[in-house]
Amino acid sequence: MDGDRTLSEAELNRALLARQLLLERSGDTIPKLLERMGGLQAQYAPSMYIGLWSRMRAFDRPKLDRALERRRVAQGTLMRATIHLVSRSDYWPIAIGIRRSRRKAWVDGRARLGYTAKQVSTAARKLRGALGDGTMTRKEIHELLGSDSVITNGVNMWIDLVRVPPSGTWERRRADLYAAAEHWLGPPRARLDESEGIDLLVKRYLGGFGPSADEEIANWAGVSPRRLAPVLERIELRRFMSQDGTELLDLPRAPLPDPLTPAPVRFLPTWDATLLVHARRTGILPEEHRPKVFNARTPQSVSTFLVDGRVAGTWRYEKGKVRTRPFGKLDAVARRELREEAERLAELHR
Repeated sequence: MDGDRTLSEAELNRALLARQLLLERSGDTIPKLLERMGGLQAQYAPSMYIGLWSRMRAFDRPKLDRALERRRVAQGTLMRATIHLVSRSDYWPIAIGIRRSRRKAWVDGRARLGYTAKQVSTAARKLRGALGDGTMTRKEIHELLGSDSVITNGVNMWIDLVRVPPSGTWERRRADLYAAAEHWLGPPRARLDESEGIDLLVKRYLGGFGPSADEEIANWAGVSPRRLAPVLERIELRRFMSQDGTELLDLPRAPLPDPLTPAPVRFLPTWDATLLVHARRTGILPEEHRPKVFNARTPQSVSTFLVDGRVAGTWRYEKGKVRTRPFGKLDAVARRELREEAERLAELHR
């Protein structure tokens, strides 16, 4: 039985790469691809494009621009109160699934500063009335709410806002134009509730990052394990063990590639969710390299590249070229593959 099977770090690594489409690029549409990988972090607009390019066949920047303009995908404050790019159909279930959790986290984190839920909810109602079916810049929102940056940021927890293109795109990276989600995407489906939203979050997480422990799902979603528990009991799941004895959950029939499956060189942008703490047990970011990627000077992480499924160095685009800085010596095959992939990435920038 699966519950007796122990998965090695190598098996978890290849499972992550396969589900994140980093073993083989996908021919899916952008909305479908985002649903398969559990959304894409989007605090820095170019990271969305690079993240999709690394996972999608025949991707170019106008494809994402069109998907945003046609409202097939949307950027909003979602998991862990960070900006994510998700499909239109995933937006409302996710937003409703995490709503109570993110409001509680906001209040808990700012109560000592004198802020209350009532204060920010009142500000959110004021903003929603002013927005109507139009758009507002961040500056306009800030002025409307009294130029209190804590409140300006906090209303995202009480009102569902999305970035409106061309704001938050490659050509206009500053994300400073917003609309109400119910106007931009349409209102949520009737009777859509928190439980259904968390159900989708669990399935999206395991589909994109599993097999995983319940606490890793909670960490990624920004939802307490207590709220996850009833959903995990209800969903049909496979169960494994990790090498440290932790129970791992997974979706039935989700891919578990052979741990010896070759993994191609891939470039990752800043903020790529595969490198965050919830994916730590996969070994995609070797612990000796973690301080080089996440530290006080670069809390947003740095751009990295993978060799054989693990971070092996950093990269940056400058003067028309993608320049790489390996953490150690690479063999001839890896160096050649890295050069070829870097040239393709430079074309995306140009």
